This record gives sequence, structure tokens and C-alpha cells, in this order.
Amino acid sequence: MTPTPDHPADPLAASTPVIRKDAATVRPPRGLRDAVDPHAAEHHEHVPRSAGLRLLAVHAHPDDESSKGAAMMAAYADAGAEVMVATATGGERGDLLNAAAGELQQCHRDLPGVRRVEMREAAEALGVQHVWLGFEDSGLPEGDPMPPLPAGSFAALPLEQAAYPLVRLVRRFRPHVIISYDESGGYPHPDHIMSHKITVDAFHAAGDAGLYPDAGEPWEPQKLYYDRAFNPGRFRAIHEALVEAGFDSPYGERLARFDEDGEVPWLTKHQVTTQVPVGDYLEHRDRALRAHRTQVEPDGFFFATPNDFLRKVWPYDDYVLIDSRVDTQLPEHDLFAGLR
Repeated sequence: MTPTPDHPADPLAASTPVIRKDAATVRPPRGLRDAVDPHAAEHHEHVPRSAGLRLLAVHAHPDDESSKGAAMMAAYADAGAEVMVATATGGERGDLLNAAAGELQQCHRDLPGVRRVEMREAAEALGVQHVWLGFEDSGLPEGDPMPPLPAGSFAALPLEQAAYPLVRLVRRFRPHVIISYDESGGYPHPDHIMSHKITVDAFHAAGDAGLYPDAGEPWEPQKLYYDRAFNPGRFRAIHEALVEAGFDSPYGERLARFDEDGEVPWLTKHQVTTQVPVGDYLEHRDRALRAHRTQVEPDGFFFATPNDFLRKVWPYDDYVLIDSRVDTQLPEHDLFAGLR
């Protein structure tokens, strides 16, 4: 596909600068807030038809794809795009987080095996393809001093070794858009941070025939995004709407941490540039989350706010455009803007 400029008529974007092709780094215009606009998606209730376009989301563990961007992926898959999730590790060092799932004898015998089944069910719920990159979960080290990462685990590997399978996948799947976590990993789990590193490396290396020469024919992805699932603006808008409507809010404690400087040192300051309308696909997200029954309580935090309420207050998933080789304008409401 030959990329062409795409400048949709959008009153929100009327005064925003164009992000130029071949930009080394995308810098959002000053003034774009984390929240962007509480009504930004009203003119963009659905993603456009997307046949012939491909999106790759890189995640650290099974269940990460369902808690970060699941509704977005379901929306684009339904719109005709090819959507693939690449999961770096099998979640072997994860814990059983839903006590009810402990009734399954297999959880105690073979939790990694159960998590592979859960991942398959989640991918089916979203209508996406899925591949394992084949690395070993690094676990979340705790202690003072911090213990070393397990030898041979994903986050303990040299970058070139860890990135190789992803470069090979990018050259095979040929995505136009790649998504992963920011520099903090979204939150500072070593596997999330390594997922960020291999994604950035693969985005820049996959199109260079001189790098990873035995990993397949070069392919140059066009846009790189960071997920902004922990967008404080989103939490604040939902919290305030819940309080105004007379409901209990589950977000108060989290917002208090966000508002205290230095209290959340891993929370990056990236400004949201792109809000994808996902209101019709929140139930797909819920089904994918519940598929991960060993990790997600069916009535837990992710389900604390009714979907009909979310559709009125914040019916979109948030992203940060980090690099683009095509022209686009900010703010966006389509990850494939500039590629149609």
C-alpha cells in the first residue's frame, strides 16, 4: 500500500500542525492535554472501514492485551483490519489472582497451561490473531536489595536477542501500525519495560536490510504508538462523572496518587494524541478479560464502571503517537490516519 495524506475535516484538528512523513520523533503540539477533549469522539463514533490494513500490538504477558486496548483491537478487527497480538512471555511466574479460579485443579497443576488456554479464548473474543514470542516470564522481583532477574528470562536477555523474534514477526506480518507500552512499561514490571524496548527496536530495524539480515525481507512499519491505558485524564473524567451522578467511585485513591508529585515516579508524562472510539466494543473487552479467569476477578476493578456509563463519559481508548512516516494531524481518532 502506498501511504497518502489523510486530513479529515475535524473541528478539533483545525489548528493543529501536521506530523510530517519521516519524522524521527513525533512531538504533539503544546496544549494537547492528557484528557484531550471530553467530547472528542462525538464526531467519530466508529472506526472507519479498515480492510487491507494491519495492526500489531506487543504485550508482555497473557491478559495484558485484554486490559490495555482490547476494545480498540476488536473495533478494528470488526472493521476489516488484520489485528495481531504478540505476547512476549507465557506468564509462567504469574500468580493465581482470582481465588474462584483456584477451584480448577489444573490451575495448581499447570498454571502456565491454563493461561495459554485463556489467551486463546481472549483472542477469539476479540477476533484477533495471536502469536507467542516464546520468552520466559521474568517475574516481578521484590526485596531490598532487589534480587537479580532469573537467568534466561525475557527481561534479562540482551536487547538484540530479545528483539529478534519480533523483528521476524514484523517482517512476516507486515503491520502498518505497531503499539506497545511507554518507557515505564505502562507500569514498571521488567517484562513490560523489555516489551517497550523490543518494540521500539523492531519498529526502527525491521525496514533496514542491514539489521537482523536473516530475519526475513525488510518491512517498514509506518506508525508507532504507546498505549495510554493509565491516562490520568481518563480516570479523572470518569471519577468526577461518577461522583456527580451520586455513585461511589473506585478511582479516588488512584487519582490521589497521581496528584501527588513524585508519588508515582513511573507514570510518564506523554500527552494523549489519539483517541479511538470503542463504545460498541466494551463488551468484547469484558469477554476477553473474563477469559483470563486466573488473573481477573469477574466483578473486580475492570468492571467497576458500567459500560453504558463509560459510553457516555469516555467511549474511547487512548494512545500517544510517537513516530510516524506518514502525514497526519493531531489530535487523531484513527490509528491508521494517513494510511488510507
